[in-house]
Amino acid sequence: MEKKVRVRVRFAPSPTGGLHLGGVRTALFNYLFAKQNNGTFILRVEDTDQNRFVAGAEEYIVSCLEWCGIVPDESPQAGGPFAPYRQSERKANYKQYADQLLADGYAYYAFDTPEELDAKRKEEPNFLYGQRSRMGMRNSLTLTEQEVNSLLESDAPYVVRIKMPSDEQVSFVDLIRGHVSFDTNLVDDKVLLKADGMPTYHLAVVADDREMEISHVFRGEEWLPSAPIHVLLWRYLGWGDDMPAWVHLPLILKPDGNGKLSKRDGDRLGFPVYAQNWTDPKTGDVTKGFKELGFMPEAFVNLLAMLGWNDGTDQEIFTLEELISKFSLDRISKAGAKFDFEKAKWYNHEWIKNADAGKLLPYVKKSFEMSGIPITNTDRLSAVVNLVKDRCNLLSDFVTQSSYFFVSPTEYDLPAVKPKWTEEKAAFFEAFIPLLTDESAVDLETSFKALATEQQLKSGELMLPFRIMLVGGKFGPGVFDIAVLLGKTETALRIRAAIQQFN
Repeated sequence: MEKKVRVRVRFAPSPTGGLHLGGVRTALFNYLFAKQNNGTFILRVEDTDQNRFVAGAEEYIVSCLEWCGIVPDESPQAGGPFAPYRQSERKANYKQYADQLLADGYAYYAFDTPEELDAKRKEEPNFLYGQRSRMGMRNSLTLTEQEVNSLLESDAPYVVRIKMPSDEQVSFVDLIRGHVSFDTNLVDDKVLLKADGMPTYHLAVVADDREMEISHVFRGEEWLPSAPIHVLLWRYLGWGDDMPAWVHLPLILKPDGNGKLSKRDGDRLGFPVYAQNWTDPKTGDVTKGFKELGFMPEAFVNLLAMLGWNDGTDQEIFTLEELISKFSLDRISKAGAKFDFEKAKWYNHEWIKNADAGKLLPYVKKSFEMSGIPITNTDRLSAVVNLVKDRCNLLSDFVTQSSYFFVSPTEYDLPAVKPKWTEEKAAFFEAFIPLLTDESAVDLETSFKALATEQQLKSGELMLPFRIMLVGGKFGPGVFDIAVLLGKTETALRIRAAIQQFN
């Protein structure tokens, strides 16, 4: 009888800067799988590389996950039975495993200095520290036991490297890719423990996954070349029976499909690749995020889910609850997914269009305030939101699409009006002012067209000037809807002000 596996998955980012949308998708797929299986979703911060550590990055990662609604069950903030959840706080755990690997002959000390390694790389551009080169280097495989002990006693700097076997195949089953096999002759002897006593990713990830009882490892395809090292470490440390299932997710590709999507691509093509704005603490440079650009978190999560996964139907809009219900590993693609910013905006448009005004109000109000337009009448803003939301791809579009409801236009698209503007049209609008009503856009339109007929004018030629009187340009929802929402007093003021400009 097959043993029932308790699902425990982890998202394990390094706090080195902004959170790439590929990282958020990895967190999302971990979360969906955990929730679908009544499992546990863990945030573990992999901060062992102190040279790349950036202050504030961990808090930023937590904020991004909260914005997306991907809340960990266990984390540095929430705690949990397998604490601590920062690798730097687990430093004392790792040396014992390095010592075990050394004692069992699966690892060795390497005393080569950075200068010696640089010289070797200049000598051999494709230099790899491994089976073919290790016996020509300064390590515990080439030095005598006495020399090694002497170096260790004198506190000479060293690293611990895995001793990759020769002429072997390391094979495992990936739940997306099926049977995967690697030739050990093509894998170098990775560093497991650094000179500062901190583990590298390779040792730390295996030790922590074992100690935290991780059942499934979801991570990006770029980690696939590291998988044979990790598989061997699980076996060498005697934990082969506890090894988690492997799930290597497809890459998120540039829009043209040529290579992995990077921050530079976003800068070059004019769209964000980070979940939220990231401010570099050293330079103060701000990299734009989806949140600040005007994406709803539900739309962002929805579009990420569809990058490399679908449920086998034509459905494209999913709530987080629906994703939890329908998510399945066998529907994840092996091929990379091209990122299409226009499609991303389409998802956001659909979520905005279908959202209740009440849900949108906080976002829209904040956008107006950031634009210097304070909102005092929430009821009016709610009516405006319902009127223009079909026209908005981004939450920030509400300002451009509806600021005229709160601020009278000061400039008009005169070239669109002046060539066909006549005294008769001016007289028409003067006569129309007493007919204005706050009651119904349909009644207002009926009065407008009846007056045009009476004055022997074409109502179609009067609609554009009327729109430009109210909003300043050729945009916005139905012009009679705009007039009713503005109210007859404000509409009259705008008509009179515009007539002076048009004349």
